[in-house]
Amino acid sequence: MHKVLVTLWVASLLLVGAARVGAQGDASEWQCPAGFEGQTLRILSFTQYIGEDIIPRFEELCGVTVEYDATDSSEAVLLLLRERTAPYDIIVPSGDVLGRMINEGLLYELNQENIPNLANLSEAFADPIYDPGNRYSIAYVWGLLAVGYNAELIEEPITSWYDVFNYDGPVAWQDDLRMMLGTALMLLGYDPSTTNPDEIAEARDFLIENSENVVTVAGDDGQVLLEQFVVDIAIEWNGDIVQLAADCECDDFRFVIPEEGALTYVDNLAIPANAENPALAEVFMDFILDPHIGAENINYIAYGTPNQAALDLELVDEALLNDPTVYPPAETFETLQTAMDIPEVEDLYFEAWNEVLLSLSN
Repeated sequence: MHKVLVTLWVASLLLVGAARVGAQGDASEWQCPAGFEGQTLRILSFTQYIGEDIIPRFEELCGVTVEYDATDSSEAVLLLLRERTAPYDIIVPSGDVLGRMINEGLLYELNQENIPNLANLSEAFADPIYDPGNRYSIAYVWGLLAVGYNAELIEEPITSWYDVFNYDGPVAWQDDLRMMLGTALMLLGYDPSTTNPDEIAEARDFLIENSENVVTVAGDDGQVLLEQFVVDIAIEWNGDIVQLAADCECDDFRFVIPEEGALTYVDNLAIPANAENPALAEVFMDFILDPHIGAENINYIAYGTPNQAALDLELVDEALLNDPTVYPPAETFETLQTAMDIPEVEDLYFEAWNEVLLSLSN
């Protein structure tokens, strides 16, 4: 079991074992440093990936403007950074992609003196294998990719990935090549981070052979397609489906971790090497790591939090901590795996995924 997965497993056991009382954040405890008034912070992240009041609060406290754009995947961000023309100060890459960004010199090395709330990170996230010592990043959320579905349209509960592949109705896949190919590798009994070209090719073929019911490969909006009845099933991030279920205040939408397992990930905040305003980006990182702000944010977006201070102060909603699709129990964690950084075969994964997409378009 990889170090990242062990980290998540230990963190989950610690969190679920404690009774927490939910509370909303209070920004009064965080003070913005002086001197940033009138400046602009540009963020590239994902849809529905920050609390609705978080950015307005930061703008008000610091007297700044925040421009927030959404992307489809960490791989897309990597390609953008390689062009060295991306106009962003904050990006949100997954751990496997972040490692490549560091190795290629695409990220700004943090001045940790400007991020005193870095001390609020759980010890489990303070020294990640892909960024020892948090020299280039801070953990933002952790979660997993599995299956969201409309229970009003699907009578029998989904328990297996093959229930998805064999379903006679519209399905959406997630446009994340490492997670989708990694899931196929897991189902084939291989390491989701394999460097074996034959195994990668077999995963490609597996996806192509099991794609007859796929009507779209969703960028970052599978939950929207479910809500709009475009699809009955979406391979999606757990937090997106938890948000959807909470927003509709209904029992229609479910998220399930299939019995064969699923892949976990950690998303991080990082600063591009050519960022125009790295100092303000570090201030934003410190803001997010404030326990009250961090809890308010995670209570809204419904993912696992790396913010130990928010947990110790009992600010994270009890319902979220008790949700087995956000903090899976130990027996479920035994079925989970994680995709690691494998730059030596990056091209093979890109080529395999492009062939899957080409097959779907025909």
